[in-house]
Amino acid sequence: MSDILRRDPRREQIRRNRLHPQHDAVVAALNSTDNPAEWLSPQGIKRRNPHLVGFIGPNGLRRIDRSGGQGGSVSAAKSPSVAADSRPLQRIESPAAYIVVVPDMQGGRLSAQDKDLFGLAQQLAVRQPQTAVLAVVFGSHKEQGFADAGVDRLLHLSDTTFDNYSPELRLARLLQLESDVQPEYWLFPDSGLGGGDLGRRLAVQINVRAATGVWQVRLDAEEPQCICRGAAATVDITRELPRVVLALSECAEPVSDTRHEATEYTLRAAQVESLQRIEDLGPVAVDPASVSLAEAEFILSGGNGVTDWQGFHTAAKVLGATEGASRVAVDDGFMPRDRQVGATGTWVTARVYLAVGISGAIQHLQGIQTCDKVIAINTDAGCDMVKRADLAVIGDATAILEKLTEKVTALKQEKRHVA
Repeated sequence: MSDILRRDPRREQIRRNRLHPQHDAVVAALNSTDNPAEWLSPQGIKRRNPHLVGFIGPNGLRRIDRSGGQGGSVSAAKSPSVAADSRPLQRIESPAAYIVVVPDMQGGRLSAQDKDLFGLAQQLAVRQPQTAVLAVVFGSHKEQGFADAGVDRLLHLSDTTFDNYSPELRLARLLQLESDVQPEYWLFPDSGLGGGDLGRRLAVQINVRAATGVWQVRLDAEEPQCICRGAAATVDITRELPRVVLALSECAEPVSDTRHEATEYTLRAAQVESLQRIEDLGPVAVDPASVSLAEAEFILSGGNGVTDWQGFHTAAKVLGATEGASRVAVDDGFMPRDRQVGATGTWVTARVYLAVGISGAIQHLQGIQTCDKVIAINTDAGCDMVKRADLAVIGDATAILEKLTEKVTALKQEKRHVA
């Protein structure tokens, strides 16, 4: 039989017709694991199948799905709450084994890297029956989506001491958990937010040669293998998957097709001795202008619609936001090149991205696709940025930023008086 790929006109016609009874099955086949829309090359470069980006509209034209879902089926257009309720609930009554994930929980919430880590944990858990994913959370948090992220058991160590920098005390608790359940794997985010340091400390204590810089795990073999970045991310190293894994972003797809219990897990009462060699003197204020866009949590980005750039800089300073810009604003000389956001600039992962006067070119939307919350200020209610935004304010950008600056300044002064 010939290996030449041939077109199937009938399947293409079904894919374009959303009312056809076989439409969902055809779209699911196109977006299957055998024909992915996105993947990482061995060099770590994200590749994309241009034939699967977006979906075909009812008039036969290709449209870009700016909500983040691909396929364009009727089921994908449902509200998130309906989609979440329709997912099967995974229950593990009596776990026979555990896979422990220790997320960074930056800002008290799960980051995109944390969710990727839970996706990897669930992929490892399905290899053995009755294996539960146990999340360990230190200190106070604001997260409500542990069940959606793929957590079967949740160990919340709510001692206020953990709100400060206390690696020795955290390590002591993890060693106690190691003694209690003997987890199959320990998963940490390989980041500078605490996960990388804590994972290395644990590996030394339990005498395991940890895998660091893991960006892919192969589960098709009898023994799982991992691919790690080495030599300043210029070489890929393949090795067996150890018990302690420090993984990078996009190490796996986050959990999206199942719900989990996130049942409370209680650590046995025991006296934990810990040497406090480090004294936490509290957080130090950092100038947002010195934070790179790739690491910024809150970004105020300006575009062609900004007419008062001095007011824009003042607003960024008052809000404590890192400044960004669209390519148009950079080309016009209003912002430096290193502040350009988008596919041709810097891909950002901010928790809050405030776009002021940005219409939303496709390259810019690609650069902000992993941001948690997007807020748009624009005079055009029909622009692409407003469609992408979680919250949109329609009006003059200069006036809105001025009022916002006044409001935040007043709240800060009131807080000082109360203190």
